[in-house]
Amino acid sequence: MVHRRVRDLIAHQNSIDVEPHARRGECSDKKKDSELQTRVHAGKLLAYSFEDTENGPSPCYNWWGKTLAMRKRMTVAAMVGMASGAFCWFLLTRLHQNAGDFGWALHLAQRLVARQNPYDTPLEQYPLPAAFPALPFLRFQPEVAGGLFYGICSALLAFGLTREGYGRLRIFLAFPFWAGLLAAQWTALIAASAFFPILLPATMMKPQVGLPVFLTRLSRLGLLACVFVAALSFAVLPQWPVLWLRQTHYYEYFIPLLIFPGPLLLLALLRYRHRDAWLLLLASVMPQRWFFDSFTLWLIPKSRREILLTAIVSWGTGIWRWYHQPANFTEVGRLAVIFIYLPMLAVILLRGATQPASTADPQ
Repeated sequence: MVHRRVRDLIAHQNSIDVEPHARRGECSDKKKDSELQTRVHAGKLLAYSFEDTENGPSPCYNWWGKTLAMRKRMTVAAMVGMASGAFCWFLLTRLHQNAGDFGWALHLAQRLVARQNPYDTPLEQYPLPAAFPALPFLRFQPEVAGGLFYGICSALLAFGLTREGYGRLRIFLAFPFWAGLLAAQWTALIAASAFFPILLPATMMKPQVGLPVFLTRLSRLGLLACVFVAALSFAVLPQWPVLWLRQTHYYEYFIPLLIFPGPLLLLALLRYRHRDAWLLLLASVMPQRWFFDSFTLWLIPKSRREILLTAIVSWGTGIWRWYHQPANFTEVGRLAVIFIYLPMLAVILLRGATQPASTADPQ
């Protein structure tokens, strides 16, 4: 009897029953192990999807990297826009400038909405298409409208500049940008149109500044956008070119090429194969009024050295303006030539003939 009990005990030693709660714990542990293995396996797959393959980075890696880069660019552009817009609003309010020069675009928009003659004052010297961007800002106070406009323009320009990196954001250090900020000018938006063809109609808002950008950054999409805006303006007021041209003789200006030492800018023809040289030459023959009109020239410098050199030298106009009131527009033009145009000429000439002939910004 004893021998049989010992034999049965040895025979069933691997099938000892357990309590119900212990059995549930064992099943729970097995479930956790299974979930852990699944997560590890999924992690390996995710990590593998981000690894480089024989044909380059995987599609998942490219998509995720582009998404992060786009979010970063949008964040940086938004920060630039908010900072510049808020400071523009502060200066317009503090200096009692209403909406600055953007106020004339608001004037055009107000007259169009009221179905009145938009050129009822000789001080209105903007073409009719300038009224279209101003329509969404009519509901705001003038200072707020000016700040919002300049902030949006700065954000668009920053977004375009960061397409190939963040180094070109240094152009915001140039004095003409800050001169434009004081007056809520169009030049930041015109510069942004060089990166986005859909914005090329901005060159029509201030044609004496925008024409060089239009001719050197022309594309099929940009041309179609300009034709659409022009057609819309004629549909709204067919006779606006006649009314606008009557105002042009009130415009006081200087032409950089005709003010000494402006003729030196013809040396840019030595680099006639380069688009930047033509941008400089075309800008030098356009009638201009103040230092902010030359901000579009900062589409020329590309490297850190070029941007910093031209930006720092440009503040010579600001320092001179701080201590000396220009007597006439000829003096304004001479300062612009010395501190803005000639440094740009030096940038173009010093690049040498090694740079490709058609160095284009991505469209």
